[in-house]
Amino acid sequence: MDSAIQQKVDRWLQGNYDQDTKDSIERLQQEDPKELADAFYQNLEFGTGGLRGIMGVGTNRMNKYTVGMATQGYANYLLQSYPGEEVRVAIAHDSRNNSRFFAETTAHVFAANGIKVFLFEALRPTPELSFAIRTLKCQGGVVCTASHNPKEYNGYKAYWNDGGQLVPPHDKNVIKEVEGIASVDDVQWSGGDANITLIGKEIDEQYIEMVKGLSVFPEVIEKQSDLKIVYTPIHGTGITLVPQVLERFGFKNVHIVEEQKTPDGNFPTVAYPNPEEKETMSIGLAKAKELDADILLGTDPDADRVGIGIKNNHGDWVLMNGNQTAVLAFNYLLEARKEKGIARPNDMIITTIVTTGMVDDLAAGYGVHCYRVLTGFKWIAEMIREKEGKEYYITGGEESFGLMIGDKVRDKDAVSAVALLCEMAAYEKNKGKTLFDKLIELYIKFGFYKEKLISITKKGMDGQQQIAAMMQDYRNHLPKTINGIKVVRVLDYQSSKSTDPHTGDVTEIRLPKSNVLQFALEDGSLVSARPSGTEPKIKFYFSVKEKLESADQFDAVDQRLDAKIEGIIADMKLN
Repeated sequence: MDSAIQQKVDRWLQGNYDQDTKDSIERLQQEDPKELADAFYQNLEFGTGGLRGIMGVGTNRMNKYTVGMATQGYANYLLQSYPGEEVRVAIAHDSRNNSRFFAETTAHVFAANGIKVFLFEALRPTPELSFAIRTLKCQGGVVCTASHNPKEYNGYKAYWNDGGQLVPPHDKNVIKEVEGIASVDDVQWSGGDANITLIGKEIDEQYIEMVKGLSVFPEVIEKQSDLKIVYTPIHGTGITLVPQVLERFGFKNVHIVEEQKTPDGNFPTVAYPNPEEKETMSIGLAKAKELDADILLGTDPDADRVGIGIKNNHGDWVLMNGNQTAVLAFNYLLEARKEKGIARPNDMIITTIVTTGMVDDLAAGYGVHCYRVLTGFKWIAEMIREKEGKEYYITGGEESFGLMIGDKVRDKDAVSAVALLCEMAAYEKNKGKTLFDKLIELYIKFGFYKEKLISITKKGMDGQQQIAAMMQDYRNHLPKTINGIKVVRVLDYQSSKSTDPHTGDVTEIRLPKSNVLQFALEDGSLVSARPSGTEPKIKFYFSVKEKLESADQFDAVDQRLDAKIEGIIADMKLN
């Protein structure tokens, strides 16, 4: 074993770690030295969003000690940022294995540092944590979740006083403090229990009332109260609030997918608890078909992402991708507000650089401002903060199955999204239309945009290096054509430069630096490459478009757009 790794292992075997941890390390030494090396070869990085990793012993794993050290660093920064004030934090967790343990560990470390802690009594959706931070006037917060990752993972997301995840300068400053915690002996583990207050039902009630206030057309729901809804929480936290919210909205015909109803960190019915995956939604799709439902909805374990299924133009059940869901949701809120007479001249919507360009066309069609930010809802939250008092935020969303409706929550919120998407289905049904009819209508009006996402995983110690090499190769050799189509701009968000690869003309990108490359093609297609910040994978986003003249041409144009995307993927040698 590498000597630096062995030194870390020895420090854990000789240091103030519990006996179970030491026994597990010794067992790995005997039975699986490769796994032991992977568990210690690096420190689990506290990135700009917090921690995420596989659970287990070691510096590169999610465990009591990595969580405790991260919390001590975050506590130090909060206390420096608010000298002489009572510092308050809220803490929540999802249904994953060890999530309650990590949440309680976090609470005890904060409390031992003299910080007032509001800890949810049991599992709750991530968006409710964001709401609680704002409602309880906290300076920060933490949710223990790994979102839609496989069951081996857990994570730790850190929030600031606006209920959004950490953004500059706080993200880098917290990272610096966390990196300054050299050992578990630097952590204040206990002694502040009096600083911990359990919260639950009263915050639930305030949150549900807030979501109900987002409804634009309650009178339409009254007419369509028997809209047939199938909902699956995929063994996650959605079960705690989604059924209550739908009932409060007035929906009376809601069917929960029984097999996926119970919170369970082993996610027994799925390989990945991700509503983006057809396999994950297959039980729900079968139930929706059996019941001849109007809409199927599924939320991930921490209920911040939502996937929907609807019947297509042939009557077959299909899952919408995140771009299609965003387009439908954005359009509903803009159209319904206009019809209700509550649209304002300074209304705005926000999306991200890898989300469909159709959102810009929608915004222009309704005369509202559309802002594009880096990927991640913390940037949407930051933009709301920047525009507060000047422009009126309606909704935000991105292609990764996230929506954030209204400004009372500053992170993606699948609970309110489920309610508003059901209201949208009721609104269209009241006009004699399905949601797929509506989608085609929007394609005819604004252009048929089609998107695809592929993820390439590079596992092991050298996975990140392989991904870094791919990105560097693109930067060193700017493509001039892709799939025979001229590349007109290469946008490098790391260097903040947008370059014409033919003339060398450079313009500045005015967004924070991020390791993202985009290739804009002459025909309006866009290809984006973005390494994950939390996993050894790189994501490629493809967006192509064409004019759609009429609904009967949908299938033919759909096939042509598919072929164009596959041609781009083949030319870039990504299949």
